[in-house]
Amino acid sequence: MNQTLELMQEHRSVRSYQDKPIPAEVLDAVLDAAWKGPTSINGQQVTLVVVQDAERRRKIAEIAGGQPWIAQAPVFVAIVPDFYKTRIGVEKAGSEQVIHNSVEAFAVGAVDAGIALGNIMTAARSAGLSVVPIGGIRRDPQAMVELLELPELTFPLVGVVLGYADQDSAIKPRLPRASFVHRERYQAAELPAMIAQYDAAIMDYWKSIQRADGQPWSANTAQYYRNVYFPQVAPVARKQGFGFDQ
Repeated sequence: MNQTLELMQEHRSVRSYQDKPIPAEVLDAVLDAAWKGPTSINGQQVTLVVVQDAERRRKIAEIAGGQPWIAQAPVFVAIVPDFYKTRIGVEKAGSEQVIHNSVEAFAVGAVDAGIALGNIMTAARSAGLSVVPIGGIRRDPQAMVELLELPELTFPLVGVVLGYADQDSAIKPRLPRASFVHRERYQAAELPAMIAQYDAAIMDYWKSIQRADGQPWSANTAQYYRNVYFPQVAPVARKQGFGFDQ
């Protein structure tokens, strides 16, 4: 197995960082890995907002629900689906952009943001940095819009913390591989047994790292998915000019 595959298969999210800046050339190389990534129709409808100012990072940590590692690490990158940029191009071509009135735009933006996030994390870790992706900025997306001065037809979808680990994290076990990789068709029959197996495995993991508050995967997932846990996403997306009726 080559080093890239080993790196990707040993992912861990780190939540403790040194007070150590990232050299500009290293950060630029990481950002370029996302910049050069693929996007739907080559629309390049993703923008990165790189936040290094300590006070802004502190505010983002609060917006995300109290995540101190955002303030602790030297860099936070917000990954923003951006149909403001594409509209400029569409209008330059003498047309009117309508895709943002459709759920397809949000789907395209989310896919392309995910590709950018993956490239950033792999590039960062290959450069000796640690990472943790942050979905919590969707807890109060309007506050993120205002803090980052985002124009209409953009949305703060996800972010990622970059820095040098102060305390590394253990590798968390995953659901059985067969629950993730399905051959030829979706294989539903074995999922209940595999989920039960994983609930036991994750409890063993919590015990191994002395997390007394650790829950089975089923219970932890239910804690979130029994509610719409970030209810401001749709109203703020609509306020930003996105539509979901087509």
